[in-house]
Amino acid sequence: MKKTFTSLALLAISGMAATVQAQDAQRAKVSNIAFTLDQQVRRRCSTMDVLTEQLASNPGMARRMAAIEEHTRQFEANPTARRTTAALTIPVVVHVLYNTTAQNVSDAQVQAQIDVLNQDFAKTNADASLIPAAFAASAASTNIQFTLAKRTPTGTATTGIIHKQTKVSSWSSNDAVKNSKRGGDDAWDASKYLNLWVCNLGQGLLGYAQFPGGSPATDGVVVLYSSLPGGTAKPYDKGRTATHEVGHWLNLRHIWGDASCGNDYVSDTPTQQTSNYGCPSFPHVTCSNGTSGDMFMNYMDYTDDACMYMFSNGQASRMNALFATGGARASLVTSTGGTAPRMIASTSSTDLDVQLYPNPTSGKLILQSSLEEAAGKWSVKVYDLQGFEMKQLRTDDPATLDVGRLPNGLYHAVLTNGTTTVHRRFQKE
Repeated sequence: MKKTFTSLALLAISGMAATVQAQDAQRAKVSNIAFTLDQQVRRRCSTMDVLTEQLASNPGMARRMAAIEEHTRQFEANPTARRTTAALTIPVVVHVLYNTTAQNVSDAQVQAQIDVLNQDFAKTNADASLIPAAFAASAASTNIQFTLAKRTPTGTATTGIIHKQTKVSSWSSNDAVKNSKRGGDDAWDASKYLNLWVCNLGQGLLGYAQFPGGSPATDGVVVLYSSLPGGTAKPYDKGRTATHEVGHWLNLRHIWGDASCGNDYVSDTPTQQTSNYGCPSFPHVTCSNGTSGDMFMNYMDYTDDACMYMFSNGQASRMNALFATGGARASLVTSTGGTAPRMIASTSSTDLDVQLYPNPTSGKLILQSSLEEAAGKWSVKVYDLQGFEMKQLRTDDPATLDVGRLPNGLYHAVLTNGTTTVHRRFQKE
């Protein structure tokens, strides 16, 4: 059993840097770990390294995190609050940063990742059946779900997926991937969205996340592109890297507490000596943790994707504390980012008489107008869902638009005849 945070929380967080550094040094002595871009021999998460750097550069973050821990303690001590927390769906914007075609993961693969998150956080994952009987009562459905964003921070429609080519071939944990000026892509409003960056991480990294209490400009989760479901980062190719990192984003620590027999601030996760790798045999007893041993199948350990398949009730409670009144991520409860904007019909009857077809299209769009003037009198500009005008269009005749060179996705067309402006959406496939 583990102790929860007390009034010493601030001191504990401030001293974390030394603990993490000591453990890293110890692991370096006992493990000679080799990595390649697409196949990690051992899972490597850089979340605690990032936290150490952030605490060193931003003293106020330690105070904010201590306040979050105190709020969590109060939430956990209130059974009514734990019972009445409503189900929550978090809008997600996925920033796909790619240098090569292989790194530009498909929208279908992104959706598969969202599906894995939803299954893992709801305990509907098929491999939940593998949870040992000793931990079955502790396994939790967290009450948290995820959906791709359907509206941008400015209120326009979106698929929730941004594909952006970059000259950067490999990223580190220095948050450059979150900065457009450094070749990455800026975060959307972190009070309304979970930002998930998918990119080519170097240095053997699978991912990292920012704990609650950090800067909004860098808030979110970063994962290796090949760790998404169906990727090439075997044995980390089932999407569990994102599950692990989103756990950090929701204030979960590594299950071993980043110290020998350390503390993850969760009462129902057995104390364990250190991280587990691969697929251990049950039970794996360390730190005198009884006949059940380590909960190595927990998403917050370092085991292979195929061998992690549960959160605990205590972890679920800790995550849900963030969304209670006064919680660090409570603003997400009222976010409309996951709701498509309502289309408001124009007051002009002529608006309804102008159409683009076929929709969806793989090549040409034809402008059809039932107005007296010819369709060719309408001019058309096309924008992506981020508001950037698309220039790679060809016009065969005044009433036809060739969009064959556009990347697949949703687009916004603005048509005008000089007196009336009409907005139309179309899909290029």
